[in-house]
This record gives sequence, C-alpha cells and structure tokens, in this order.
Amino acid sequence: MSNPATPPRSLAEALRARDDASLAVLLRARPDLITPVPTDLTQLATRAGTRASVLRALERLDRFALQTAEALAVAGDPASYQELLGLMAGDGGDPVVAGELPRAVAALRDQALVWGDDDRLRLVRTAREVLAPSPQHPSPTGLGPTVREATSGMSPGRIQELVAAAGLPSTHDPVSAVEALTKLFGHRKKMAKLLAAAPAESREVLSRLVWGPPYGQITPEPAAHLRWLLDRGLLLPTAPGTVVLPREVALHLREGRAHREPEPVPPAVEPGAVHRPQVVDATAAGQAYTALATVEELLKDWDEGGPAVLRAGGLSVRDLKRTAVALDLPEPIAAFWVELAYAAGLLATDGEADERYAATPAYDEWLDRPPAERWAQLAEAWLTATRTSGLVGGRDAKDRALSALGPGLDRSAAPEVRHRVLTLLAALPEATAPAADSVLARLRWERPLRGPQVGVPPRERSRAWGSDDDLRGRLARWTLSEAELLGVTGRGALSAHGRALLGAPPATATTAATSAATSAAASAGSGAGSAAKAASAAQPTGPGDKLPVHHHHHAPGFPAPAPLSPPEQAVAAAAAGRLLTPLLPEPLDHVLLQADLTAVAPGPLRRPLADALGVLADVESKGGATVYRFTPASVRRALDAGRTASDLHAFLAEHSRTPIPQPLAYLIDDVARRHGHLRVGAASAYVRCDDDTVLNEIMADKRASGLGLRRLAPTVLATQADPAALLEGLRAMGYAPAAESAEGDVLITRAHAHRTPPRTAPEPVPDGPPPPDSTLLTAAIRAIRAGDLAATTPRKSTGAAVRGGELPRTTPAETLATMQAAVLTGDTVWIGYVNAEGTATQRVIAPIRVEGGFVTAYDHTADEVRTYPLHRVTGVAELAED
Repeated sequence: MSNPATPPRSLAEALRARDDASLAVLLRARPDLITPVPTDLTQLATRAGTRASVLRALERLDRFALQTAEALAVAGDPASYQELLGLMAGDGGDPVVAGELPRAVAALRDQALVWGDDDRLRLVRTAREVLAPSPQHPSPTGLGPTVREATSGMSPGRIQELVAAAGLPSTHDPVSAVEALTKLFGHRKKMAKLLAAAPAESREVLSRLVWGPPYGQITPEPAAHLRWLLDRGLLLPTAPGTVVLPREVALHLREGRAHREPEPVPPAVEPGAVHRPQVVDATAAGQAYTALATVEELLKDWDEGGPAVLRAGGLSVRDLKRTAVALDLPEPIAAFWVELAYAAGLLATDGEADERYAATPAYDEWLDRPPAERWAQLAEAWLTATRTSGLVGGRDAKDRALSALGPGLDRSAAPEVRHRVLTLLAALPEATAPAADSVLARLRWERPLRGPQVGVPPRERSRAWGSDDDLRGRLARWTLSEAELLGVTGRGALSAHGRALLGAPPATATTAATSAATSAAASAGSGAGSAAKAASAAQPTGPGDKLPVHHHHHAPGFPAPAPLSPPEQAVAAAAAGRLLTPLLPEPLDHVLLQADLTAVAPGPLRRPLADALGVLADVESKGGATVYRFTPASVRRALDAGRTASDLHAFLAEHSRTPIPQPLAYLIDDVARRHGHLRVGAASAYVRCDDDTVLNEIMADKRASGLGLRRLAPTVLATQADPAALLEGLRAMGYAPAAESAEGDVLITRAHAHRTPPRTAPEPVPDGPPPPDSTLLTAAIRAIRAGDLAATTPRKSTGAAVRGGELPRTTPAETLATMQAAVLTGDTVWIGYVNAEGTATQRVIAPIRVEGGFVTAYDHTADEVRTYPLHRVTGVAELAED
C-alpha cells in the first residue's frame, strides 16, 4: 500500500485518501455507515467511530484480526508495524504469524478500525476504549495497566523508593522516575537479572498473574516474597488490598507476546465419516420425502381448523404435545416442522374472533406442485428464516416461556450460521461428514465471541462457544440436525441437492492439497500443533477457494462470502429440486389388501388414491410402507361422504393388486346395509325409521336415557338434543344413522377444509442493514465525494469570514451578479441553499443559465444538472483558484 506524502492526521483524512474501490469495501463490510448516506467523509468517519458501529464491526472480525486489534489496544498510540509484530509473534518470532499479520492489518484498515501508515498505526479511539485493559473490563489479552497508568495516583516519594529498590539512580521528578522504571521493565537483559535475584515464591506469584487476570489480593501485612515484589514495582497497588502486575513486566515474562496462543490460521474442519455419494444422496432423498409427508400430515390434521392461538401468541404446551403425539415425534422435532410450515407460508392464523391456526391458500397451491418443488420451497424457507425452533421451551430475557409460533423466536444470526455450516460441509471431500466439534471450532475462529476470555486456551474457548450459553454455537448444532431432518444432508454429509441449494458447483474429485491437509490433520492429533497449522494452511480458508460459482467481494479477514440474495437463492433452490427429482420414489396407484382388514401401500401413493383411502381407512403405521386398517367407523365415514357400497367395492378392485378379501367385503356390505336405516333431522332433532322394532330397541336401551327421546309416531322419535349430538349418541350405541335434510334427502357429509385468508410468509428479521448492492454503493460514494467536495473546497474571501459549517451570505444583488459572471467565465461557485422543507445545505455548482429568477447549473454535489430558485440561495462565494 503506497503511503501519501503527508501522513493522515485523522480518520477522515485517511478516508479522504482512499479510492472508490477501497470505500466500497468499507461500506460493504459495514453497511450501517450508509444508513442513511452521510453528507461527507467527515461525517462518515464520525459515524465509523461511534460505539455501536465499532462493536458491530469488532463482532464480525475473525479470531486473528481480533487478536491483532487487541494487541494494538495495549500497544503505544500510535504504534509501528514492528511493535505490533513483536506483540503478536513474541521475541522469538513466528513465521506463520508474520505471514498472516499483513492480512489482519489490511482487514482492520479496510473496515476503518485502524488508520495511519505502517510507522504510525492507530486503532480508532472507541475500539481502544473497548479493548484496552481497565479494572472493570480486563483486556482479552490478560494484560494490565502500564507502569505510568498504575502509578498515576502514587506519591512522588513512593515512586522514588521503587526506583531505588530496583537498583536505579534517583531522579528529580516522578515523571522521569516512571520512565526509568518503564525502560527497566522493557529491557530484557536487565529484567532477567532483576528477576534472577527474586525469591522462588515471588517468581511463583508472577507466574500465576502473567497470563491474567493481572489483579491479586494481598493482606495489610504482606508476606516477605510479596513485599519483595511490591518494593521493586513488580506489583503495584491499585486499591486497598489489591495489586496489579504492570503490563511491561507481564510482556517480559511472556517473551513479548500479547496473547498466549496466537491463532493466525483457521482450524481445519475434520472429517468424521466417509460414505459413498450414492448412499448420501439416497439417504437425503428419503429424508426429503419424509419431510414432505410430515408437513402434509401436520396440516391435514389441522385441515378443519388447528389449535387455538394463545393470547400472547403461539401454541400452548398442551397443543404442541398433542401435535407431537399425532405426528409420532418428540416435541422439539414437532416444533421444528410447525415452525418450518409457518416460515414457508403454509400455515398462519385465521384472524377470526376465536383465532386458530390453519393452512393458508398457499398450502393448496403447494400440494399441487411436484414433490421436488415442494421440498425446494421448504428448504429455501429453512435456509433463510430467522425464526429458530430450537428456542421453543426456553425462556426469554424477561423469563417468559417461548412457545412454538409465538413471539421472541427470531434470531437474526440464524440464516448466516446455517449458510456457513453448510458451506463448510461443501468444502469437504464429497460424501464426507464432518466432526461436529471441528465445525464449531472453525466457526468460533471466524466469529469469536467478544469479551474477556483471559487465559483460556483455544480448545477450551471452542468448547465454551458450543455450550448452551452461546446462541451461535447452538445454532450451529441445530443446523446440523435440522439439515439431516430436512434431507439437505444424508448421514451427516452434504448431498448433491444440498450443495446445489447453496449455489455451489457439483462436487468433483478432491484436490491433492485438501486431501493432504486432511490426512495431516487426522494423523497429527491434538498434540501436533505444527502439523495442524500446515493442514489449516493447505485447506481453503473460505468457501470462495473451493466454490467459485458464487462470488461476493469481501474484505480480507472475512473468510466466508455472504449468503445468496433472494433471487439467487430462488434459482439455487430450483436447481436443487431438479437434482432431487430422480431420487424421489415414484407415486404408486395400487395397494395390497390383506385378510386381516388391512391394506399395505408399498410406497408413496398418488394423491387422489391417498386422499380416498384416507377416508375409507385409518392409518395404522407409517414408514417405508404405510398400513391402513378398515373399521366399521372408517367405512361409515366413507358412506357419509356420499359413497355407496358398490362404489367402495369398485374402488378397491381397481386399486388393489390382490383380490378383495371376504372379511372386508362383508364389512362394507354390513355397514352399508345398516347405514341410513335410521334418519336424523331437526325437531330440535328427530329419528325416523320404517322398522318400528328398531325404535323400540332404542327406547328400551338404558344408554339412550341421556338423549331425552320420546315417541311422536310408531316410526318417529324426537328429542331436544341437536342433530349432531343425536347422531353421535346413536353411533356410540352401535347404530349407523344418516343425517337428512328438511326435504328428507340424505345429507352427504364431507370434511371441509378451513383456510386462512391469503397470508404472506413471515419476513426474516435482518441483522442490521442489509449489505448494499453495487448500484447503491456507487450512488452513495458519489454523494459522499460530492458532499466532501462542497465541504472542503477552498473559497475566496468575500469580505466576511465564513466559519466552518456556516453557509455563505451575500445580498440578492451580489448573488445575481456573481452567478451571471460565473455563466460567462464557466467558473464553479459555492452556494448555500435552503429547500422547501427549510433544510439548509451547501453545494458546489457550475452555473449554465440565469433567467426568470432561477439559475440552471451543473450540481457537483448531486452529479446532475438542476435548477434552483435564486430567492432560496443564501449566498455565493467563488472557489479559490488552487
């Protein structure tokens, strides 16, 4: 990177020296900086230094870039690149750290967290405040305050005592005394000599504090080995009973390292199991078919209106349990399918007074689509949804229960984590399942948690990151299990259609470098750090190295490209569906009838057959083959739907590969013979039957006492119960009554599907402003440059001083004369302008024409020709010729 002749004195000047491509990198990595678009580069620099924006940027750094920022926070301000390298690599040096440090510094520069030349690197003030050590917020490096900071409240006499005890000559003032101590503690040979004379117990105390926390407690009368350290300033008091290890002393004991274990390269994602690609794709396709069947079964169960909506929103615990029992699934998995149907727009609330959940009209459209397209819609909804079913059953920040379909389940990081986990799987050799812990370790390196993890080795930090206390770790684990449920992966490995869902190219033979790296990592084990580093270096650091189809420009230090845009994701989902189509089983048009009143469907049935069979029989078991059982109630259900006995015989004969068993034929004929023999209508309700002996049996049956029946005629009974209750009561007694209309015709009862009004799928909750597209970036940079030109262009003196930020002021006559002169000479001028809303701005314009009280000019600020009313121009000033 070429340095300007004059070093920048501020972040604004550093940004002003950047070209448009460099500004685009910054704005793409930190989109909050152009929401809204700043007026000039000074405002952009101010916004880039705000606490909220800096924290967001720090959270998106990879582990090594964050370690570099942490080291700069404890270095001098400004610090040279060599000083930074010493803090990162230590006195002995580290070639891997030295090789990766330029990338980390470039990442920090690109995101405007660091500015200045290599000999004057400055961390933005807010980042230094966040990362620098303090008693309230220890540094992630484990370092404490400097000698100068720790002695700021100490008396001059006490400082001179420390200097004398350390073997240094006395000085005339405390400032020079502190400088002398600082130089001593930073001198390797002199410090080694001083510590060699320390008691063993004193060195033990220092070893316990060296990697942090640097603070310790002492008694009012410290032991001799502690007194030895206190007398020489190797421990300095910060409060009554509290001492701290100065930063310079700790760095000497650490051999110059700011971090115990620098992590310059990402850990490799280790293979867990290797399968044949055909097995992976077939397993994933089977899971995809099961996913479709589960969603259909869920919404069919809610077809006539699902569970009621809680007052606070969502499903009750009881309704979720009922749904889980109906689907024969554990409650967390049932919650996943419910949330997935909701995210895909297939399920919503009906909006009625007694609000319930029901299928949407989009569900009927979804059912009519081919199976692979239906799966693609579910997979796309899952990949992009921010609602997180794994949180169901937990508690929110206010200790309120989180329920399925309820509020509080959106987590903006979920789509990014899902996409990144699958991308890491795509970078492995084909049909290879990863070791889950290595995926967590890689994600932990790419997005480490902010905050102090003092003295915690990387392996322990990775385990802590995957614990239940951390959302991103749980999201990663949920992604691995949900991808398997949905059929994106099979046996833990990414399937061919799962790879297409990411927009990645089909898997090919693994490169030799990747294979060698994986083998090295597998054989090295946890104790061989150098082999692990070699494997990590050989493996691609981001999916862009492995997956060249989809590219997103990203700043160095961001190893993962952004997820696909919505149009790109729709195209990728359609491609995934096409790959899945030949793997799904063909629907069948037949069943196998058996003598035990069951029918076996040896595979998925065509929809008309499945719907008709679902009315005529009850599902007894599901799996690779579905077993249906015929019962009197199920046959009566078919008869109630308008079928006759002959219709049922013909239906079964047409769709069975085996003859109709005699018991089933007898069952159908027996139920049909009794069906409709009794007729129920409204009296409130009545029963009529041509055979009065049947009515006599009903009247004599004790079970009919609750119905309140009375005889109106030899063939008619009446009751105050409603017709539906009478129907149910008689059916419970073993009869097969049929409902009739006021005209005496048999009513055909079909299950009516309850649908919500048209509903759109829930919108994902974004994690801050979305990354800007190229069009927005170009317009934003042009506006910022133009505004900066207006704010920084030199102006000629107008006789009255114009302070920074003020608009020029001239009389109307002076304004008109200057504008007319600029038209003749072609000069560019600086004006103040107040628009119709009263907003005052400053602009740089080149007047083209002045007439009728208006000036037409090329506006450099807006980069277009505009016309301005002269009465809204506050004043005009000529620009300096240079």
